[in-house]
Amino acid sequence: MKRKTIIFTALLAANLSVFPQSVKNTDWPQVTIESKPWTRWWWMGSAVNEKGLTYNLEAMSKAGLGGVEITPIYGVKGQESNYIDYLTPKWMKMLAFTESEAQRLGMSVDMSMGTGWPFGGPEVTIEDAATKSIFQEYKVDGGNKLNEKITVAEENQSKIAYISKVMAYSGDKKQRLDITANVLSDGTLNWTAPKGQNWLVIALFVGKTLQKVKRAAPGGQGYVMNHLDKGSVGRYFDKFDKAFTATNTKYPHTFFNDSYEVYGGNWTPAFLEEFESRRGYKLQDYFPKFLENGATETSARIVSDYRETIADILKVNFTDQWKQWANRRGVSIRNQAHGSPANLIDLYASVDIPECETFGITDFDIPGLRKDSIRKENDGDPTALKYASSGAHLAGKKYTSAETFTWLTEHFRTSLSQCKPEIDQMFVSGVNHVYFHGSTYSPEEAAWPGWKFYAAVDMSPTNSIWRDAPAFFQYVTRAQSFLQEGTPDNDFLLYFPIYDVWEEQQDRQFLTFAIHGMRERLPQFYEIVASVRNNGYDLDYISDHFINTTTVENGLLKTEGGTTYKALILPSVKMIPLETLTKIEKLAEQGATIVFAGQYPADVPGFANLEQRRSEYKNQINKFPSVSSFASVQKAKLGKGTVVTGTDYEDLLSACNVSKESFKSEFGGDYIRRKNADGHHYFFAMLQNKPIDKWVPIAVGAKSAMFFDPMTGLSGKAAIRQNNGTTEVYMQLKPGQSIILKTFDNEDVNAPAWNYFEETGSETPLTKGWTMDFLKSEPEVKESFNLNALGSWTELSNPVLKNNMATARYKITFDQKKKAGNEYRLSLGDVRESARIFINGQEVSTLFAVPFECNIGSYLKNGKNTLEVEVTNLPANRISDYDRRGINWRIFNEINFVSITYNDVRFDTWQPVPSGLLGPVVIKEIKNSKP
Repeated sequence: MKRKTIIFTALLAANLSVFPQSVKNTDWPQVTIESKPWTRWWWMGSAVNEKGLTYNLEAMSKAGLGGVEITPIYGVKGQESNYIDYLTPKWMKMLAFTESEAQRLGMSVDMSMGTGWPFGGPEVTIEDAATKSIFQEYKVDGGNKLNEKITVAEENQSKIAYISKVMAYSGDKKQRLDITANVLSDGTLNWTAPKGQNWLVIALFVGKTLQKVKRAAPGGQGYVMNHLDKGSVGRYFDKFDKAFTATNTKYPHTFFNDSYEVYGGNWTPAFLEEFESRRGYKLQDYFPKFLENGATETSARIVSDYRETIADILKVNFTDQWKQWANRRGVSIRNQAHGSPANLIDLYASVDIPECETFGITDFDIPGLRKDSIRKENDGDPTALKYASSGAHLAGKKYTSAETFTWLTEHFRTSLSQCKPEIDQMFVSGVNHVYFHGSTYSPEEAAWPGWKFYAAVDMSPTNSIWRDAPAFFQYVTRAQSFLQEGTPDNDFLLYFPIYDVWEEQQDRQFLTFAIHGMRERLPQFYEIVASVRNNGYDLDYISDHFINTTTVENGLLKTEGGTTYKALILPSVKMIPLETLTKIEKLAEQGATIVFAGQYPADVPGFANLEQRRSEYKNQINKFPSVSSFASVQKAKLGKGTVVTGTDYEDLLSACNVSKESFKSEFGGDYIRRKNADGHHYFFAMLQNKPIDKWVPIAVGAKSAMFFDPMTGLSGKAAIRQNNGTTEVYMQLKPGQSIILKTFDNEDVNAPAWNYFEETGSETPLTKGWTMDFLKSEPEVKESFNLNALGSWTELSNPVLKNNMATARYKITFDQKKKAGNEYRLSLGDVRESARIFINGQEVSTLFAVPFECNIGSYLKNGKNTLEVEVTNLPANRISDYDRRGINWRIFNEINFVSITYNDVRFDTWQPVPSGLLGPVVIKEIKNSKP
């Protein structure tokens, strides 16, 4: 134990040397557990033990992770005797040990409230299981009885489903009769249809989806619970109270829920009563219209009411109840709301930490960025990510977390260089607390590749990228230390037109908002978000609930959580509730700026009291300024506020007199801006092939500013100037790079100047004279190589080099004549995949992302110099060799190990992935420049 304490103390001291205790506003923010990246930690079969837990946690702590989220899943073949059933006393003992070890290591522990996903398990009875509606129709001639029994037709529902309601509708639809009581126990309908016309009988059965927990761990198999029923949800939580109380185990840091993947759970036993209470009429009176799937206006309105009711009860019975239950026990909750049949903004905002996710990879236009041939387009793009961050911002939540790098590439093929721009895109979308997806508990003695979860980027010691991952983790930590400071400062609120979506999308009654395919389902909304952002503004989405709790303060819109915005945009909305429109008018009266794009809303949603509500709506809409045409932008006063109307977003936003960020609109970069006690701070990322070396206007005023480089930890006072009333900052940024800018409203800070450089034109190409040997290689390679030219080591003569996972040391001696006062920049060119740099025996830097370069002037000397570059490749070539040789490493139960397309394929067809230092390697002379 003494040795472990010494390790942790040394690690802590090392961290503090990089991140000193913040005593000045020109320092980096103090590092916290939350500012470090965390990881989802898969417990396969929960076959864990104290030795393995300590080994895994120490490795993660040493690398720079701040915490883990335990998610038990299916097990490893041959380990059955070591499986531990979920929540049993032995499992709880392992949890308690994990929490103790994490605390010793300065980490923290979250856990999923289930195994696999969604919530469910053996304690979920069939009565409490996820529920669906089953409608069956019968026709009866007037004066006759139904000649068949009313029994559920689905064979697997015959012993489960029960009749909830049976209704009869006359052919002219003027009569509707509740004949439920006329159905006998054997399904016989003891009812004679009134004479005169034919009748339609519709029976509603309450059935079960029969969905089981996906990827369940031992002790966690069973039905998915009914998230729509308060009692079912409450009973599910009981087992956690029993387990924690009986074992006196400390509750975790947070409880977590994975994305809402409750397939077909479209009903709950009390739904008809809930519907009538919330919507003001009986759904059963309109079953025929409801089942038309929006074929008529009336049908579409009833379906909309159904969807709104589902959304209401999901929020109240599951999300709100879960948060209240956890908070009473001193625990926060993290929730992935995507996939829910509800307005995602409200669900995200309801929890302590909203969590989004990425899925796939983005096609960034960054020169030199490696693009894998095996790829899936990222569904978790900024428009999708912003549902979670918007909820957090509206409600005043500090963190927006993200399941990070799910299926970024195929397993064994993901590089740190691909991770960096993807995480930058998440940061500019409002994410500030990343959870890698993920790390798998694997015993130290397990044969390579160890225990693996199929859909993960694999942040674990058995992955070769782990060697240099600490540099990436440190980058994330530095960035998040700023992104968790202060408060959001986005410009606009964009109304999410949920009722338009519900009215337009009518292929089925039950509509969910999964991240997959959302671009295709909401193309207009995606285009509007892109238009606002491309014009140099940032935004958050807002729901009807949050509009109705928003106030006006000094002309700004102030949401429930205290965040302020400059205007509210309604994106060509057709349907909006009367209450929302009334509130918008009041906000304008009180001084807010309201933007109507394309049109004024035309109607109210829903079916109940429609004509009365339409009449009131007409009176309300007439309070807004009269607009002859939306073809051009018009501004009009409404009370103390302003109403802006038009069609073109560039003109509309310009009319709001909000300063745009030229970094986005003119220079093509991406950013996020936050407010702090001294002024503002930005995270800028250049994710396009648009290098910057010039003055960049910023939208906020500043007396001074500081740059903070999250890649190197360097900081300095930025060059700024005032130009026609606008603050401009001189910025040098290459594609793939990012930078943090902190502005000071009223203080001219005292700090060393930020170094700006320009190339002198003098270069030292390092082309010949390289040697290469392997510090580590699997399979082992003892041979050393004299290289006539740099290139992939897979192209060399030794056939093992096509199959190895390794770290190679490249070495070259060269002459360098230093010019006094100048700096020297090492550019490695193409690196596969990460590199540690040593000059004359001194470690300089770890390079893991484009551009692979660093300044080395202080390490160089006049005359002879030695450069060493330790390059680590991916495990792809080794795993493909395993498959070619028939080595059985796929030793996992259930889904075992599948490809990015969810097919059970082998990797033996992979061509060798380039590995090593491909170059060209050049040392460029640079000198300080003055903007």
